[in-house]
Amino acid sequence: MKIQGKVALVTGSAQGIGRGIALRLAEDGADICLVDQKADKLSRVAAEIEARGRKATTVVADVTDRAQVFAAVDHAEKTLGGFDIMVNNAGIAQVEALCDVTKEQLDRIFAINVYGVLWGIQAAAAKFKARNQRGKIINASSIAGHDSYAMIGVYSATKFAVRALTQAAAKELASAGINVNAYCPGVVGTDMWLEIDAGFAKITGAAPGATYKQYCEGIALGRAETPEDVACLVSYLASPDSDYMTGQAVLIDGGMVYR
Repeated sequence: MKIQGKVALVTGSAQGIGRGIALRLAEDGADICLVDQKADKLSRVAAEIEARGRKATTVVADVTDRAQVFAAVDHAEKTLGGFDIMVNNAGIAQVEALCDVTKEQLDRIFAINVYGVLWGIQAAAAKFKARNQRGKIINASSIAGHDSYAMIGVYSATKFAVRALTQAAAKELASAGINVNAYCPGVVGTDMWLEIDAGFAKITGAAPGATYKQYCEGIALGRAETPEDVACLVSYLASPDSDYMTGQAVLIDGGMVYR
C-alpha cells in the first residue's frame, strides 16, 4: 500500500470511472473524499470504501463552481486529517455536429470538463502550498484529447484543453513539489458511453449499440475498457513511483486502432 494513510479527493466519484478510481485508491491505502452531485450514489460508494477498511467522506458539489471546489478540498483536509491527492475526474460527453452546437451546449461542457479541472488544480495547489508539502494532481483527459473525432468535436476540444492545463500546471507547480498528470481512457463500458452511443444513433441513424460495437472492434486488445483498467493507471500516478513524472497525458485505451 504505497499511499497508506494519504488523503485523496475524487470528483465525479458517484459512478463509473470515478467510482472505480476511488475504490482502487482506497485499496491502495488512502482515505477518500467523494465529490459528486448524486448524493444517494455517493453514500453507496462511501460504504464500499469503508468496507475496505478506509475512511470516506462525501461532498455534494458542482465542480463548475470554484467556491464549491475549494470548499470540498477544505472539507477533505478537515474531515480526513490531511490532503495529498486530487483527482479531477468529473466530466460529461456531448454528441453533436460542430455546425449545430449551441452556445448553451458549449458553455455547459466547458464549464464541467475544463473549468472544473482548472478549479480543482487551483484548489489542490493552494492546499498543498498551505500545508508546505508535495502533492499529486491527476486530471481526466481522453483519447479524444489526442485525436479529435467527428460528432464529438467539442468534447474533444475540452479534452485537448485538459492536456494543455496539465502541461502548464506541471511546469508552474514543479518547484513546489507538485506533480500534475492526466489519464486518457478509450472506450470504457460506462453510462457515458451509453449516452455517446445514443447520441450517434440519433444523429446518424445507426442502430442502438452499433457505434459502441464499431469502436470496440477497433481496440487491439479485443475488449472494451473497464473503470478498473483506468484506475490502475491512476493508482500509479497517485503513488511515489510516479514522483519523477509530470506534465504527461497518458493513453490507456487498449490500443485504439480505429480513429
